[in-house]
Amino acid sequence: MMQIKKLTLTHKKDLRVILEDFQLVLNDGDKAVIIGEEGNGKSTLLNIIGGIETPDSGKITIHGETIGEMNEKNLTLYRRKHLGYIFQMYNLIPNLNIKENVEVGAYLSDNPLDVDDLLKTLGLYEHRHKLPNQLSGGQQQRTAIGRAVVKNPDILLCDEPTGALDYHTSKEILKLLEDVSRKYGNTVVMVTHNDALQNMADRVVKLRDGKIRKNFVNETKIPAAELEW
Repeated sequence: MMQIKKLTLTHKKDLRVILEDFQLVLNDGDKAVIIGEEGNGKSTLLNIIGGIETPDSGKITIHGETIGEMNEKNLTLYRRKHLGYIFQMYNLIPNLNIKENVEVGAYLSDNPLDVDDLLKTLGLYEHRHKLPNQLSGGQQQRTAIGRAVVKNPDILLCDEPTGALDYHTSKEILKLLEDVSRKYGNTVVMVTHNDALQNMADRVVKLRDGKIRKNFVNETKIPAAELEW
């Protein structure tokens, strides 16, 4: 379980509120979609969950561990144990093949998933010996998802994971995230500006000017493959 209580962060230079009293509770395996336009605190929230930024007040507790009470060594262990990151840009290592790129994530874990099995789940097994520049954008994003998931993390932090992809490829990636979460039990926290993605979520949070405008359980969830926008 992840509990976020009253997170507040103000920009140090202009005193602009980036996040104000943000609260969220997620059970293991939940998918949360956090919606807001650029500059509304979405990526900052992921950075705080990741222990990269420190809020002015509030706290985050994951499986009983409170981030704000950790020293740098424990923060590093926390990121390795609990978190997988998926970004808009794939950030693959260009001179490593697809299997090797995924294995980079496995090296960071004490309990990694089986790489070949994961590559088959991702539809990448037949491409495992290719370099990233030999794959499509969607296949590269699948590889990036594999690198994050192979660690066997509790939580996947997804920052606009389909932002660089076309409509059909975006839906494929969203379905893949849905399938991966179901198969491996990851909690997914996805930030986006795309309202349509709320329909695949268990929990929906809408941000504006750093404040929660809506926070609700989605009672009419539909599969990612059926999303339209």
